Amino acid sequence: MYFFKSISDEVIIAQLNYRKQEQSTRLIFGTFLACMAAVLQAAGGILPGIGYLISPFSTLPIMISAMLSFPIGVMSYFLTYLLLLILQPSELMVFPFTTGLLGIGIGAGFSFFKKRISIISTGSILLTIGIMTLLYVFRFPVLGPVGTDFFSFLITGCIFLFAFFYCLIWVETALFFFKRIKSIFTK
Repeated sequence: MYFFKSISDEVIIAQLNYRKQEQSTRLIFGTFLACMAAVLQAAGGILPGIGYLISPFSTLPIMISAMLSFPIGVMSYFLTYLLLLILQPSELMVFPFTTGLLGIGIGAGFSFFKKRISIISTGSILLTIGIMTLLYVFRFPVLGPVGTDFFSFLITGCIFLFAFFYCLIWVETALFFFKRIKSIFTK
């Protein structure tokens, strides 16, 4: 079955090649990815309308850095948060609980697990927890009028189903990306 297949070796090979790099090279690459994530996340406030379509892509740089090295991914996550403090402070509530947490979750899944279901579940559980924290702890209307002030199992189930399929798309995007990277380096 699809969900119980192991991930391909491209990610493991990329992680091993990344670990062979010097520490300064890894830090610079993580910092570059954090800058990309901050600019993509800030697009929602800088370019109203089209920027909201661009800002979900801030998951990709955080996910890539966490896939290659989990400590560098966490560093990129916090650095992106600090950069958003300067670029777009209105995104400070959304990034750490949604797109950033999703990138860390999927990257950690790729770092620690080999089965697709484990990777997708890790990302979807963290994204669900992040959205629920925004809705019920901080009372931030991340879902607009859909979210209510009281806890609902129906809303929680719908959020988890959305998060599961959203993570599925991101995992397949990451695998496609790493297959392309491998083909570039082998030529």
